Amino acid sequence: MRQSKTFIPTLKEVPNEATVQSHILMLRAGMVRSLGAGIYSFLPLGYKVVKKVCDIIRKEMESIEGQEFHLPALNPREIWEETNRVEAFGDTLFHIKNRDYVLAPTHEEIMTWHARRVLKSYKDFPQIWYQIQTKFRNEPRPRSGVLRGRQFLMKDAYSFDISSEGLDISYEKHNKAYHRIFDSCGLQYFVVGASSGAMGGSGSEEFMVPSDAGEDTVAHCKQCGYSANIEIADAIPELTNRSDESKTVYEISTPQVKSIDELCAFLQITEEHCAKSRVYIVDNSPVLVLMQGNDEVNETKLGKTLGTPFRPAHHDELQEITGADAGSIGPIGFTGRIIADRRLKDRNNLFSGANKNDFHLGGIDLTRDIPTLEYNDLRTVTSGERCIRCNEKIGVFTAIELGHIFKLGTKYSAAMGALFTDEKGDEHPIIMGSYGIGVERVIACHIEQHHDERGIVWDKSLAPFQVHLLGLNMKKDIIRETAEELYTELQNAGFEVLFDDRTDALAGFKFNDADLLGMPVQVIVGEKKLPEQKVEVKFRKTGERKDVPMDQLIQEITNYLS
Repeated sequence: MRQSKTFIPTLKEVPNEATVQSHILMLRAGMVRSLGAGIYSFLPLGYKVVKKVCDIIRKEMESIEGQEFHLPALNPREIWEETNRVEAFGDTLFHIKNRDYVLAPTHEEIMTWHARRVLKSYKDFPQIWYQIQTKFRNEPRPRSGVLRGRQFLMKDAYSFDISSEGLDISYEKHNKAYHRIFDSCGLQYFVVGASSGAMGGSGSEEFMVPSDAGEDTVAHCKQCGYSANIEIADAIPELTNRSDESKTVYEISTPQVKSIDELCAFLQITEEHCAKSRVYIVDNSPVLVLMQGNDEVNETKLGKTLGTPFRPAHHDELQEITGADAGSIGPIGFTGRIIADRRLKDRNNLFSGANKNDFHLGGIDLTRDIPTLEYNDLRTVTSGERCIRCNEKIGVFTAIELGHIFKLGTKYSAAMGALFTDEKGDEHPIIMGSYGIGVERVIACHIEQHHDERGIVWDKSLAPFQVHLLGLNMKKDIIRETAEELYTELQNAGFEVLFDDRTDALAGFKFNDADLLGMPVQVIVGEKKLPEQKVEVKFRKTGERKDVPMDQLIQEITNYLS
């Protein structure tokens, strides 16, 4: 492709709205342009990469006998109401004005709708259906370029089986296919156990890329490989022993003391002696959650413990329920259900709120004073804690989610009446799995991992072009004729070539553009080398330069890209 005739609007300066490297470089390299908050147009260069990612995905999905669909993004609302996910998605679900239709953020319901109409007998299984389609989610704060948008391209696949063993096989097929896809895309990634969230189901794993631009937080052990999303991550809790002697409960005046740190400073104690209270509303009833010190409540874990929807109590509700504001609440005298994190198991001589503003209680013995207390794992793990598998220290850091695989079970089929008849003539809900990949996220993650101070450094698998051919002074006949001949030869040899044939661009400008765009191989046609029938070849990844005879150029590039 001739650069003089190709729409690649590169930018010298960093756009003000871009803060993460992938966003900055996709804008500067002329791959995308913002049409609105969280809405991006992919320009020709960027769309070439989109198609390459899709080709890799299709190849691997076909290898596991996936059949490609193309489902409408515009869905009848009534289908979504069958699974109550209109409510579950809330404000992130786009509604058409008359509210009879929604823009799909995912397609479990629509795939299930098709399955219930045609998959009737056990003989029809197993099935794997997939599509690559635009999705819509009304993100309240779209950011980080294509990593968090309101419109995005996604590969979503669905498996249909008649047994849990069949689901296990389908799940493992996708797991292996995902490894091959991300390996082929030149990505360094790891897999973490995850929460299924609004998708539901049981087994769930995320494919993640470590990045400061990530919006997910994960725990990872380098020693044994244990990984989990922070929503479900576990660690060996550091426990404090019960004191030999329990004090009686006593009241302490603590004016203007609201936080754990303020309480520790006021009483000259350490935080492991403090029990922090949080109040939640569950089925219109209050539940008090007790945490040690500054430990944070993990609401995903809490949700599993409660088994029903919940929300934090509002400020005015706290006064009515406990008689105090946040910071002065405690378990003594609380009449509802109380659940404590396991770090507090059977602890005594604790300090907590007195359910009276500006007062706390000391000498609390959880075994003696709250005999109905429940214990569970409710805390969010932090860096430096011990791994539950190998006892080594774990790290907690941000990461970008590339893909997510779920064992949905019968969540959707049961709700929507997607049933099959077994060999005995009995009906059962179809057992399903769901498997997603964010196409634009693959591109952004590739750039996050493959760039330097000059621009993108494409891996050969996703590069828009394999070779960037630069004619340094195209006004001169010898340069132009040689470059044209090489352009034809390289294309005939099967290489994808971007030919910088611009006559009005200086050599420095062309070099800067070439490094910004980041094709794996640069071939530079200049006056100095032509008398020797040579061209300069630069390998973008290493920066290595070498003079190559023109009759050996094809073989040189072939060897490098093989």
